[in-house]
Amino acid sequence: MAAGYLEILRAKHAARLLTGTLVGRLPNATAAIAIVLFVRAQGGTYSLAGALAAVYGVANAVGQPLLGRLVDLRGQPRVQLPAALASALAMAAFAFVGTDPPALAYLAVAAAGLFTPPLEGGLRALWPAVLRREDQVHTAYAMDAVAQEVMFTVGPLLVTLCVSLWSAQGALLALNAVGVLGALSVVVSPPSRAWRSAPREAHWLGALRSPGLLALLGAFLFIGLALGSITVASVPYADDHGGDAVYGWLMAALGLGALLGGVVYGARQWAGAPERRLRGLVALLAVCYLPLTLMPGAVAMVALTALAGVFLAPAIACAFVIVDRHAPRGTVTEAFSWLVTTFTVGASVGTGLAGPVVEAGGAQWGFTVPAVAGAVSLVVLLATGRVMAVPVGSGVVAASSENDPNRAAEPRFSSGDRA
Repeated sequence: MAAGYLEILRAKHAARLLTGTLVGRLPNATAAIAIVLFVRAQGGTYSLAGALAAVYGVANAVGQPLLGRLVDLRGQPRVQLPAALASALAMAAFAFVGTDPPALAYLAVAAAGLFTPPLEGGLRALWPAVLRREDQVHTAYAMDAVAQEVMFTVGPLLVTLCVSLWSAQGALLALNAVGVLGALSVVVSPPSRAWRSAPREAHWLGALRSPGLLALLGAFLFIGLALGSITVASVPYADDHGGDAVYGWLMAALGLGALLGGVVYGARQWAGAPERRLRGLVALLAVCYLPLTLMPGAVAMVALTALAGVFLAPAIACAFVIVDRHAPRGTVTEAFSWLVTTFTVGASVGTGLAGPVVEAGGAQWGFTVPAVAGAVSLVVLLATGRVMAVPVGSGVVAASSENDPNRAAEPRFSSGDRA
């Protein structure tokens, strides 16, 4: 298992790109908790803290595909680094101005979210240029999904550490400064500087003109909704079974399950079309959400929560392959950014929906939301099976400059390939 991942990391530039992207994404991964802690340190209310964090999230969801399209048009360095600097400066303005007047605070966090560089989509666009074998690219996608889980587990711990060592303001400034350094490390690398998107057909919909991509985004909207609802439903359960410590264990177990699932998934090659495999993974994901409604004791619930996360990272890694297969020429970064946006919006809807459900029916009803959302996601994939299927011979090799500055023929994914 380790050999496959080591082979990826030994490839020239691979470790640097992965590390730089993770470090560059720190501000985004920690924004919500950093904003909340800063607002509370300023004497603001939880309502104000939540509203500012929500504004950041909405602005981020809007900005990712727009900046992704610019990356496809202009290249990575000309978009990623200026965006990272603009986002960091906006967050620094928020840190120094504070929450008074509120209008400036909202404007600053909105700008910080809007200009967050699409480093996720950029890295996935670079993998085929760095790793020439298709099976390596698929392993890298799985490793990328695992790294996300690590980032969203370690990120909040880093925020609390910075707050305890310095202050909430210092945490905002330090994490965003480090994020700029991460983005800089990526964009000055040879693969990032050399990468050029394939010539694209002018179309206002960009990546969204692909029916297969739209079907995938529809399914992942509900997967995001399921994940967001679990974070809310776990709160009243924890209140009845031990308090904040239990809640922390539940969230950690969810991330740990996804991490382990992603590691195992990426350690082997998978035969057959990824679209069909994704349907199986989402079915397993939905099934594993169901036992949460049993709400056993804390130890058993932690185990069930870990099980609920096992198939998340594999589903995300499989989705990365499908995005690459269905993204129209010249829109690969934008397409990956749309997946990030859709998942984020779904998680936000899930947190908003689970709140009233929990108030009306308690934690047990709250845990039915992810089970239902997982089932709906599977229904979407089943209903759009034909749309998502890649026709045989659709271009096992397509003449394209995507990911290749020398405009060599680019290996493309096909339903007959090993993924």
